[in-house]
Amino acid sequence: MRALPNIKTKHQKHYGVGGVMKRREVIGWAAAAMVLAMMPGASAEEPPIKIGMSMPQTGGLAGGGKASLLGIEIWRDDVNARGGLLGRKVELVVYDDKSSASETPALYAKLLDIDKVDLLFAPYATVPTAPIMPLVKQRGMLLMGNFSFQVNSKVHHDMWFNNAPWGPADSWATGFLTLGQKAGGKTVAILSADQEFAQNIATTARDVAKKLNLPVVFDQAYPPSTAEFSSIIRALDAAKPDIVFVASYPPDSAAILRAVNEIGVGDNVKIFGGAMVGLQFAAVMENLGSLLNGVVNYNTWLPEPSMYFDGTKEFFEKYSKRAVEAKVDPLGYYLAPYGYAMGQLIEEAVNATKSLDQKALAKYLRENTHKTIVGPITYAEDGEWKESATLEAQFRGVKDKNMDQFRSAGKQVILFPDRLKTGDLITPFEDARNK
Repeated sequence: MRALPNIKTKHQKHYGVGGVMKRREVIGWAAAAMVLAMMPGASAEEPPIKIGMSMPQTGGLAGGGKASLLGIEIWRDDVNARGGLLGRKVELVVYDDKSSASETPALYAKLLDIDKVDLLFAPYATVPTAPIMPLVKQRGMLLMGNFSFQVNSKVHHDMWFNNAPWGPADSWATGFLTLGQKAGGKTVAILSADQEFAQNIATTARDVAKKLNLPVVFDQAYPPSTAEFSSIIRALDAAKPDIVFVASYPPDSAAILRAVNEIGVGDNVKIFGGAMVGLQFAAVMENLGSLLNGVVNYNTWLPEPSMYFDGTKEFFEKYSKRAVEAKVDPLGYYLAPYGYAMGQLIEEAVNATKSLDQKALAKYLRENTHKTIVGPITYAEDGEWKESATLEAQFRGVKDKNMDQFRSAGKQVILFPDRLKTGDLITPFEDARNK
């Protein structure tokens, strides 16, 4: 074999003492390069860790789905800026489930079988999540839940972990009805949409009322298509309840409050609200304005002093800027920080176990308390939070057509749970409406 010609060029590098690499050195370096190429992390960039999910981007749940996804995307960008997970970048694989339960089983099968994702996040809300639970359990996959309610109560998947702060199933009703009872309430009215989520909540309200010895004097489920609530509110008023618990969806919530404003519910009502979906979203709050005053309703995050944890402020600074570009809920209180926290939970578990093993991750999540931007999270056996952090807060001093007012403390005063409380209930409801 001929020796390599000793020809110098302006691009040639010199090695050793004063000479050009010779043939033996070239072969040595080539061999070393081959060894390095076979070492982990030393060759081409490793493939990303894929996190798969469907998320409603169209349909009735799209508003919430888009805000939730933005929260997850902010976490993805942050974790990738920190070097990713296990030295690999994080990639999100997302499909639009169109807010439909009929879409999600096929989409999650595709994520597992075609996209070969490493981890799964659930879609936003109860209805799209429930149908995928049997599939996920059968495949032995960990699933991070995303604001669904009691979807694991029958499936009993031991690798399900909800990001929502609901805690025990009766926590919503317990917080609200206990507040009403402490205010002197002795009877209850329950008004609920005739759909799965609202009916689940209404059932727990009946159970809690029974435990608290509060007779239910009015109990009505209305069809989802109901648009006019005047006759229902008149019938409710005639029953003269002290506590009015409402489980409704966004269009219904707005229509119910307009009917209450027109007709009233009587001076005997101590507290009104409870589980009205929609009153957490910026556009709905801005639209209803002063009609919100006095209502006590559930929420998940509010700009009250008790709600700031490590990283919370920084998250909302990022969210506010990106929400304008993404054209999503400009406040993002209800869902977005919990999307980010879902990523934090996975990040902590992967870093602690140094693994993507589903069982190892589930064991870590189940056995530890986790620090997130929405506070510490500890899981119970069923994959729900061991301790509820679902807020009951009262709207106060809300003006019409003013979005920015909701960025400040004092517009939604936290009454429950006690550890996050920032004020006391103003009662009766009719008086509170004028505060």
